[in-house]
Amino acid sequence: MSASQPLPDRLRPTALDMFVGQAHLAGQLRLLMDMPRLPSLLLFGPPGCGKSTLALLLARARTTHVLRLSAPEAGLQQMRRQLAGVDILVLDELHRFTKAQQDFFLPILESGELTLIATTTENPSFSVTRQLLSRLQVLRLRALSKENLLELARRGAAALDTTLPDEVMDFLVTAAHGDARTLLSLVEYAAALPEEERNLDKVKSALPEVLVRHDKDGDSHYEYASALIKSIRGSDPDAALYYLGCLLEGGEDPRFICRRLILSASEDVGLADPSALPLAVACQQAVEFVGMPEGFIPLAETTVYLALAPKSNSSYAAYGVVAREIRTNGTRPVPLHLRNASTRLQKEWGYGKGYLYPHSFPGAWVEQDYLPPELSGRTFYQSRENGEEPRLNAWIRRKRQTRRG
Repeated sequence: MSASQPLPDRLRPTALDMFVGQAHLAGQLRLLMDMPRLPSLLLFGPPGCGKSTLALLLARARTTHVLRLSAPEAGLQQMRRQLAGVDILVLDELHRFTKAQQDFFLPILESGELTLIATTTENPSFSVTRQLLSRLQVLRLRALSKENLLELARRGAAALDTTLPDEVMDFLVTAAHGDARTLLSLVEYAAALPEEERNLDKVKSALPEVLVRHDKDGDSHYEYASALIKSIRGSDPDAALYYLGCLLEGGEDPRFICRRLILSASEDVGLADPSALPLAVACQQAVEFVGMPEGFIPLAETTVYLALAPKSNSSYAAYGVVAREIRTNGTRPVPLHLRNASTRLQKEWGYGKGYLYPHSFPGAWVEQDYLPPELSGRTFYQSRENGEEPRLNAWIRRKRQTRRG
């Protein structure tokens, strides 16, 4: 093994008894090793808990014809070309494939010509199609314990023929956020320091900024998403694109981003540009259709469009006023003239009596009350003078002014 290899690769176990962590799966893993044919598997767990390492261990124990790919980097056309002669495919980040892309595996797994060992950090109940999930045996991995991580750190220091103080080891374990690969990289970095600088203060000041990386399962997941939406709301396309990049390059699920953009199109752009919502929905459909990595293209277009669009939160704010009214005073009965008279008895009760059908009047509008009598005259919606909203409101304003005149 070359000393020039990164420490995480040098320490990657070649046998199951060298694997650290996941003691709750020990019996199941031994059973899988002893089975005549390895079933297709889905390894689900947090980042850095050993999913890919375990997948490679199981695969290479069976055959040398193993292909490892990462879903964000592998398109279906590329994958088709590479699968010739492959017995087991190890596919990282299965959740990054769209539903259409995941369907690619169904006939292959059904025929038995390929065994799939996939990994995901996302709950497979939501990120994997029901049809594909039914063909996979799911193993749920747990986050590595501090004892597991310390064992890995000691192995790393021994492999580098160096010694690190216990307080430094503890700090590196904390700084790695439970990610074994990050931990071993930090151990390697600290071990490269001069011996006199391998104390806690020197190590803290010398280590790279490992904590700024996007952790999609931690606080920064929400911080970057919040910054993206607030930059769109503030009409800053450059900042919005930057935070979109932080999310995507940090491994964020593009479907999560699509949901945020759809909500922003309604909440922040709203009636000022009614085409924003259809564009955001089309973006979600495009991302599902083309998948990643190309999905960044419609995401970037939509992000810039929403940032540049005029803004109005009038419909969002209006619903908030309605919700407060209902929570405070409850719902009011629907006026009789707005109720459908479906039976003779309902007609006798006055259902539908006096209702004026707007299409029977010029301009398809006629003055009549629609709110319950207790709320007559209440205004919930306050229009904004931005974008298309003045045009959308102009005709009803003219009608109301004519009525008042």
